[in-house]
This record gives sequence, structure tokens and C-alpha cells, in this order.
Amino acid sequence: MKKIIQIIGAWYGAKKIGGGKCGCIGTFFVFLILFWILGYVLDAF
Repeated sequence: MKKIIQIIGAWYGAKKIGGGKCGCIGTFFVFLILFWILGYVLDAF
């Protein structure tokens, strides 16, 4: 369940931050960074 929340949160954030402005590759990198950060945040709970 933690991984699903992590993926959905990173996807939503990447779509909001990089959607259309950075292109496909920029959105992918934003997704990876948010996925990594959310992993640490969700481990704290």
C-alpha cells in the first residue's frame, strides 16, 4: 500500500510541476525525484 501511495503522489506532483513545461523527459525526472523523496517521507511514518 505504501508503494501505491508513493507512486500516485509522485505521478500527481510530476504532472503538476512538469506537465507540459518541461516536456516528457523533464516530467520523468521530476517523477523520479518525487518518488525518491516520498520514499523517505513515508518511511518516517
